[in-house]
Amino acid sequence: MVDRGANPQVAVSRRNQDTVHENDAGTTMPLQYHRWIALAVMLMLPAAAISAQCTATSGTHRVALLELYTSEGCASCPPTDRWVSALPARGFTSARILTLAFHVDYWNHLGWNDPYAQARFSERQRLASARNQARFVYTPQLVLNGKDHRRGIIRDDFPEKIAAINRDKPRAAITLKQAPPANGSLAVSAKVALDGMAEHSLAQTYLALYENNLANQVGAGENRGKKLQHDFVVRELAGPFAADTSGALDIAYSFRLDRNWKPGDLHVAAFVQNQQSGDVLQ
Repeated sequence: MVDRGANPQVAVSRRNQDTVHENDAGTTMPLQYHRWIALAVMLMLPAAAISAQCTATSGTHRVALLELYTSEGCASCPPTDRWVSALPARGFTSARILTLAFHVDYWNHLGWNDPYAQARFSERQRLASARNQARFVYTPQLVLNGKDHRRGIIRDDFPEKIAAINRDKPRAAITLKQAPPANGSLAVSAKVALDGMAEHSLAQTYLALYENNLANQVGAGENRGKKLQHDFVVRELAGPFAADTSGALDIAYSFRLDRNWKPGDLHVAAFVQNQQSGDVLQ
């Protein structure tokens, strides 16, 4: 965990209950902490809500989930990092897509320790690759709604894929609440209601705390001497949380906030994912 040893407190209740290519070597061959709350639909609440409890609810269309697997130790990653950072300016706003950048740790032994990397994110990538029957993991990798997305050299079908996802109706409804930050923690609660009985046992809900507008001077490794910039960097991923047999789920979670994280650039997101297919319900 990025909170370096802090133990986040989590309570989960179900309704009516109390409560690059990686080879064998692992290489490629102060406190106003929250400006907005974001869901899988990434509803943005105004800055005036910083010091008060605020709530966001998912909408009537499905929002895409784009996962970027990257590393500061990877020379081929910065262009894809920049491509991801530019998505909102191209019209791929939070109403259409939730973007999360997971920095993996299997590059760290090549001379540069990525300060945003976590072993858990490397494992998440390996699970996604296994689900897609891939024989290896690599960086940079883009995963769109659980499937590997390769950007075309001449033509990229990314806009068409996002439009198709957005035309779908969501199969889950999410309500996310944030309490005012206190004592170095950010308390978040979520209510999830699933649609489609067949998916209830496979649906997994996640909460993500991520940060934008990050920059770091790299002192070693393949990107030595470069100043790299990042957005959508996941600081903590909480979950998975499972619903009950009726498809209902209540979550109460407390993110521990590092004093080095920038208050105005932290966001919280929630999404529901099918653990078998990787598809995102909302």
